[in-house]
Amino acid sequence: MFHATIAGTGRAVPERVLTNADLTKMVETSDEWITSRTGIRERRVVKEGDILSDFCVRAAGPAMEAAGVGPMDLDTIILATCTPDHLIPGAAPVVQHKLGAKKAAAFDLNAACSGWLYGLHVADGLIQSGKSKNILLVGAEFLTRFVDYTDRSTCILFGDGAGATVLKATKADHGVLSTSIHSDGEGAPFISMPGGGSTFPPNRPETFDRGLMYIQMKGGETFKIAIRSMVEVCKEVLAESGFTTQDVSWFLPHQANERILTATAERLQIPPERCVNNIGRYGNTSAASIPIALDEYARDGRLKRGDLILITAFGGGLTWGAALVRW
Repeated sequence: MFHATIAGTGRAVPERVLTNADLTKMVETSDEWITSRTGIRERRVVKEGDILSDFCVRAAGPAMEAAGVGPMDLDTIILATCTPDHLIPGAAPVVQHKLGAKKAAAFDLNAACSGWLYGLHVADGLIQSGKSKNILLVGAEFLTRFVDYTDRSTCILFGDGAGATVLKATKADHGVLSTSIHSDGEGAPFISMPGGGSTFPPNRPETFDRGLMYIQMKGGETFKIAIRSMVEVCKEVLAESGFTTQDVSWFLPHQANERILTATAERLQIPPERCVNNIGRYGNTSAASIPIALDEYARDGRLKRGDLILITAFGGGLTWGAALVRW
């Protein structure tokens, strides 16, 4: 039976770098306060006029080139994002048009920081069913456009960017071995942006008066649930494939917070040298963080053919998941 393999990767990040020192001029904080709590030293921020779908196209180019496919070879485009160009239409059809991928069905997927993993789960299912052969899966976010820069608990966390992966059908022994996704809507208020939808639409003064157009987080509640959930789902995909954490070459968690990354790895008994970590330079880019890190590690040669990669994420919804991939 066919399954998905990651045949190519790419990324596109803004040129502008917002450092912790820059943030100290915008909100009451310090470099030590930020780094000790998050591990973040800087993040990339889009400029006025930048459009998310353009960054998706920029990330898709090198991914398609590495995979040896062109736009007309794609049959599906999945865009994982919670910050699309606009609510209607979805951003994925815009990406399809800009790429010239006229044969591809295209749709957005919103699972917040778990978005790319949810997309991988869906893409692997489409390929296993025979419905797709070549899928472009993009994770992209412009989170800084929804950040309240008077709230130091959230504005220090987020960055912008896009990461792309091309998934191809294969019967080889590499590729996606197992995926699992979960959700719990009871925790929806823990990570949210209440304004802009049909509950608090833009035409209501309270949407802006109450700051509902900004990202809101309950960090303390989220911290413990995130670690526990990611540990459990990682053990789930490992057991399903017949592996243990000792077999894992690389552990790639969503780059949310260095303390969460470290605690999750420790509970899985995976040493730091086998943990992917680039949060210090990019911050939390939500659905983009995993594909950005994959591209970075693939292009500098750290990912080798045959490596076993354990990937996990946790995000708003609440949503979480994991995947085991043979590179």
